[in-house]
Amino acid sequence: MTQAINKSALFNASCFALITTAFTFAIRAGILPQLGDQFGLNAEQLGFINSMWFLGFPISMILGGLFYHVVGPANIMRIAFVMHTLGIILTIFAGGYTTLLLSTLFIGFGNGCTEAACNPMIADMYTGVKMNKMLNRFHMWFPGGIVLGSLISKFMTDFGFSWQMQMWVLMVPTIIYAVLFFGKTFPKPHEDDAMSITQNLKAMFSPVFIFLFIAMSLTAISEFGPQQWVGLIMGASGASPMLILALTTGVMAVARFFAGPVVSKLGQTGVLLAGAVLATLGIYLFSTVTGPLAYAAAVIFALGVGYFWPVMVGAVAQRVPLSGALGMSIIGGIGMFSTAIWQPVIGSWIDGSLAEKAAEGLSGEALELAAGQATLQNIMLFPAILIVLFTIFYFWQKGSKPATALAH
Repeated sequence: MTQAINKSALFNASCFALITTAFTFAIRAGILPQLGDQFGLNAEQLGFINSMWFLGFPISMILGGLFYHVVGPANIMRIAFVMHTLGIILTIFAGGYTTLLLSTLFIGFGNGCTEAACNPMIADMYTGVKMNKMLNRFHMWFPGGIVLGSLISKFMTDFGFSWQMQMWVLMVPTIIYAVLFFGKTFPKPHEDDAMSITQNLKAMFSPVFIFLFIAMSLTAISEFGPQQWVGLIMGASGASPMLILALTTGVMAVARFFAGPVVSKLGQTGVLLAGAVLATLGIYLFSTVTGPLAYAAAVIFALGVGYFWPVMVGAVAQRVPLSGALGMSIIGGIGMFSTAIWQPVIGSWIDGSLAEKAAEGLSGEALELAAGQATLQNIMLFPAILIVLFTIFYFWQKGSKPATALAH
């Protein structure tokens, strides 16, 4: 049976599935202002729509992690395809706010299924150094896909294509991954005899896991908050919002490619602390500079948040190994769930800032710029708190050697 597994096809299909996830993030960020205009939605309502993407993701990811050994990756990816297709089509033919909420939830659910199926499937197909290399190459396609999606959205918007046409683009990688997966033999999930869900849950009540759980909720919104709202927040900055998003995620992709040497040099705790400092500085610059300097701010911000997600997951694997694969799924889930909760809050900050600055007599682009900068100053609080938390974590964990990861 092992010989019948076409690892290359399965891996390529997984990459296209993750590109679909990245496109749903980037293109939705690009069309957000158009959705607001067409359906008469304020920023808080757009925030609730955004939150559905981040809510559906952790629900399906955690459920997929729990039932992966029972259901198998093939069935989980079938669910992902149905959810992606339904979400895209419902968005295109949406009649208003409620339909957009539901369609975005479906898309988020499909994205979470992709993570739940492909991560362990790749780990089941490869071993040792090869497994780590292939997992890193797989995860490169989230920021890499956002770069492509951002540029596609920008050029389609610049050439007058409707937001519906941009949503149809999402079907391209969706159909490709479905075709590549179709008829293939999937690897059998490995049973982890040394672990049980009871042991996993016990390990999650350790002080280190609880700390990482809290910190992950802040690292995720620090990363996704400015990126998801880039169109509205940076629209009047004198720099192209979608080029900022493309530059940010491009730098993140390169940074993650070289994550091994960086983490080896600074350690997990050092990388997290340095990331919090750079992320805070990057968002501060976003809130004060305009024009070409915004691109410099994007590079600093990207270097700050680029390592957050993989290093946080790696910290769980190495410092709380008995939490197993479930622990890593929970950490990823809380990151997405936290981002879902904060999306409408960020939207309300934008609405409040617009009203406040309008009362001060500002209008037009000056009003949009001032409101965007005020919102960014609020978002800056997230990484600022992380500077304190990761300073504590740095000295707390100083001298302790990460345990050998038991999760596969």
